[in-house]
Amino acid sequence: MTTDLPSFPAVDESPLDTCIRLREIAPVVEVEFPGGVPAYLALTHRAAREILAGDNKTFLRDPRHWPALHDGSIPDDWPLRPIVEGSHLGTRDGGDHRRLRGLVGRAFTPARVQALEPRIQQIIDDLLDDVVAAGDGVDLVPTFTEALPIWVICELFGIPAEDRLRLRNWTATLVSHTTPPEAAMAAQNDLQAFLHELVERKRREPGDDLTSGLVQARDEDDKLTTDELVGLLWLMLIAGHETTVHLLGYAIMALARNPDQLRLAKAEDRWADVVEETVRYRHSVMMVGFRFTAQDVTVAGVPIPKGEAVGVAFQASGLDPAEYGESADQFDITREQTGNLGFGHGPRYCIGAPLARLESRLALATLYRRLPELSLAIDPDDIPYSPSFLTIGPLSLPVNLGVARP
Repeated sequence: MTTDLPSFPAVDESPLDTCIRLREIAPVVEVEFPGGVPAYLALTHRAAREILAGDNKTFLRDPRHWPALHDGSIPDDWPLRPIVEGSHLGTRDGGDHRRLRGLVGRAFTPARVQALEPRIQQIIDDLLDDVVAAGDGVDLVPTFTEALPIWVICELFGIPAEDRLRLRNWTATLVSHTTPPEAAMAAQNDLQAFLHELVERKRREPGDDLTSGLVQARDEDDKLTTDELVGLLWLMLIAGHETTVHLLGYAIMALARNPDQLRLAKAEDRWADVVEETVRYRHSVMMVGFRFTAQDVTVAGVPIPKGEAVGVAFQASGLDPAEYGESADQFDITREQTGNLGFGHGPRYCIGAPLARLESRLALATLYRRLPELSLAIDPDDIPYSPSFLTIGPLSLPVNLGVARP
């Protein structure tokens, strides 16, 4: 498939830089995604908010409403098919979406998440013990920012420790737009098979974990089919750790680049504000999954025909000067956050937001309390980023600990 549309992301340009350049064209721009797939991309705060708040009669998540996906226009081996077509919470609409969300939402209420704080704190302390033991030059991504969210989400869902690395590798493969089609399909098939096995194991031997609870809801109340349950697990496990991995990485980078903000966070215990500003300033989700127009619609003054795919560029909307003024590209933890779309808006507001906030706040507060002189051991401009336009963040954060060695 070939088009004359601007590419997203452009070759030799970061997805964020591409978005900022495209935002000068219009609030919503039709672009060509990898694989030659055309879709619309919302780039401003206003456009993003209109789409996120859209009702179930205008913007739908069910891929059956995207004709191009089924008429031969998009190749069967398009790497993003597993994400777009997957049967999970993110591809359901209306009452079906509300039913599934209600079941999962019971595990992510603020009260239940708050009850996890002692265990999360213990995990953080254990991980930082290993970081300190490794000494200067240790990479915080595999040892801390990546390890913590995987550990927490796997404990929550009852996934054995020996399977955590596999889960991380499957996720990285699926969200990368550079993954060859055959590798993407293999990862999807392997992950699906693993989740089916997990469901059956929890059905036979239930435990005190969310997967067992969802299996029980299926078996006792007949509310979930096996495919629905596997789809829920697929989405929650990937989204439940991938985004927090990069949130923590971006926060550490932003604080390294802005020592005045780090001093303020330490002095006034403003780690919750660090989390909120990081979500705005460098959202770990570059683009949320597609929505599909059920009718002709106009977004921020831009007409979009019926049957088109529309994505929301969270990183670009968070840096929109029309919403945040001339200081939009500055990291400022004192910023008013009332309009922040970082955790979404409307009926699909991020169900895991309380957990992400708690993990990130505790992790950052503990990191800088134990290692107050922590500093990057690499120029920030040399830090590599994940090869994805879906979720983006630093792949490596080598640091100097600033502590005397025995």
